[in-house]
Amino acid sequence: MTDQTAVKILIVDDRPDNLMSMEVVLENQGYQFFKATSGKEALKILLKEDNFSLILLDVRMPIMDGYETAELIYQREKLKLVPIIFITGQDYEDAAMFKGYQTGAVDYIRKPFNPQILRSKVAVFAEMHRKNQLLSKQEEKLRVINDDLMRLNAELENRVKERTLQLETVNTELKELNLSKDKFLSIISHDLRNPATALIATSEKLNRDIEKLGVNDVKNLSGIIHRTAHKIVQQLNELVDWARQQREKTSFNPTKINLFEGVNDSLDLIKTNAAQKEIKLENTVKKDIFVHADALMLRSIIQNLVTNSIKYTPQKGAINIQAMQIDKMVEICIIDTGIGMDAATLNRLFDEVNSLSGTNNEHGTGLGLILVKDFVTQHSGKISVESIKNSGTCFRFTIPFYVQENVSVISI
Repeated sequence: MTDQTAVKILIVDDRPDNLMSMEVVLENQGYQFFKATSGKEALKILLKEDNFSLILLDVRMPIMDGYETAELIYQREKLKLVPIIFITGQDYEDAAMFKGYQTGAVDYIRKPFNPQILRSKVAVFAEMHRKNQLLSKQEEKLRVINDDLMRLNAELENRVKERTLQLETVNTELKELNLSKDKFLSIISHDLRNPATALIATSEKLNRDIEKLGVNDVKNLSGIIHRTAHKIVQQLNELVDWARQQREKTSFNPTKINLFEGVNDSLDLIKTNAAQKEIKLENTVKKDIFVHADALMLRSIIQNLVTNSIKYTPQKGAINIQAMQIDKMVEICIIDTGIGMDAATLNRLFDEVNSLSGTNNEHGTGLGLILVKDFVTQHSGKISVESIKNSGTCFRFTIPFYVQENVSVISI
């Protein structure tokens, strides 16, 4: 057997013949013996060797008896669990036995010893040692298995976290794509529906009254159709570019814009809708106000708000667009003489499905005002609304005033 698996027994007796006798009795049992003729020699052996299964210790020895030796042995932490059987030639007196057990002995064997009893008692402790060693090995295996499980669990948790982050990223990207799609559809709905409606109305009038119209009337109507169709194509191309920029996350491109001209261009494609209800569109913005804004977004904001005003303004009403500079921002007001809104409608005006959508037989995407608020926010601006039932509504929003120089002026 190796030192790791052998049952090691230390026999301590001042008489060599007693040492030999015990070794002979216990031989052929697979034990490994260490012998000492004094307590001092026993302590030296214990300093060099470890993992003893049992100590057979004579009580009566010169200089240092068995009790003193046992006390010194058990002062070492690593030896406290090694069982000691005292070998004594004395009678079993209660006081002597108590002293032995008090020092840590587990049993007594009287001299002259019975070989069978000695073998039996040693065998019990040897078997306990073997089982303890086996248990220690099993505990070590379990510790290794537990460490592996903890490592695998940590790796699994990390993989789950990584996967969760990946899914969250994908989910965020999908939400952004879905929002971009909704914005694109909403812009198409508001920016192209109105000129398309005007185009249809003009072409219907031309087709219906062709025989009654003079040359100048036909020329005027055909001119409206041509300009409107051209504007639709132009806006459609801009929307396609905007959608591409959304995918590339470069869709916000503010530049210098003359606000008066920008408002005029925004109103150009919805004049026909207003004319059908004989609503007067008034652009009272001062011609020297310049803003720093995204052209497509600003046009969409104005067209959305004016289109809503047209919907809820009765025949022969009026819609006025005003603007004034407030610090580094420009406040734009769209004021109508429409039917107004009650407090409940105002409170949910910018909800995900706004209360204006689908009323008065007008159908929309439900995203118009949400989109307006989003575009205003991207300009670091704010939007608010004031309304009086049956008297009219005023939408106010702010966008940055242009302060930089040497930037080309564009219209929207």
